[in-house]
Amino acid sequence: MTWSTADIPAQDGRRVLVTGATSGIGLEAAKALAARGAHVLLGARDRGRGETARARVIAAAPAARVDVADLDVADLASVQRAAERIIDEHGRLDVLVNNAGVMATPRRRTADGFELQLGTNHFGHFALTGRLLPALEAAETPRVVTVSSGAHRMGRIDFDDLDAERRYRKWAAYGQSKLANLLFTFELQRRADAAGSSLESLACHPGFASTKLQGAGPRMAGQTWRAGLTESFTRLVGQSAAAGALPTLYAATDPRARGGDYIGPSGPGEMRGGPTLVGASAAARDVEVAARLWEVSETRTGVSFQFAAAGDRQRRG
Repeated sequence: MTWSTADIPAQDGRRVLVTGATSGIGLEAAKALAARGAHVLLGARDRGRGETARARVIAAAPAARVDVADLDVADLASVQRAAERIIDEHGRLDVLVNNAGVMATPRRRTADGFELQLGTNHFGHFALTGRLLPALEAAETPRVVTVSSGAHRMGRIDFDDLDAERRYRKWAAYGQSKLANLLFTFELQRRADAAGSSLESLACHPGFASTKLQGAGPRMAGQTWRAGLTESFTRLVGQSAAAGALPTLYAATDPRARGGDYIGPSGPGEMRGGPTLVGASAAARDVEVAARLWEVSETRTGVSFQFAAAGDRQRRG
């Protein structure tokens, strides 16, 4: 598919929250959405970096309305505060882009004791989506877009050792977290459909894009030389962050996209190219595993999804 930011429909009057919006895919998506008229909320765990990102978005789209949302998806208390603030200050949210993530990090824990990659990439976004559900359902055509990865294919949900306490392998943990993203996406759509909600849940992946994500893990391990080498390699062979953001933007805005879609690059190996529908692994389509992961996620985060009754939605509309 030949598709670019020029194909994004006008976003005037729409409000979008992008997590992890201070660099990479998140920042590029925010810039493109703001340029098309969206009111963009930049999810940022560091206020200084958030303000820098806001300045960059406004530089690219001077007329844009852009705000920073203090949000660390690796901290459930921060997730709750951010969601409450967004609902209180804005009321309605048209699109939530669950983009923030970490990859192949050393063994670490989140503020709540979760394995860092599963806690950041999945549990944090699960909780955020659930807490923002009232704002999303206040919108006419709400969408939740969750960024996964081709690495979901090497993932397995290890319910007996979700936090890798017995054995930690950084790439296995990453694959598990990205598989969890897809299981969540598809289960959210099933539950929205069952509740009669208009919410659409989609997933995407950027292919092989040059961002700071690749070097973050080595830097956390104190391997600055490896981080530099990795980032140089991705700049050489990967597509730009702006190109990598196209599947996210398509999933978030294009009227042809539908709930349950998984969007990725159209090129060989889904490494680069314009956005298109791509396939997910059989594990990602496992309904029983998805339901079990949902229950575990509710228990661990303390967040349950309360879809509005159809009559309540009609009265709001």
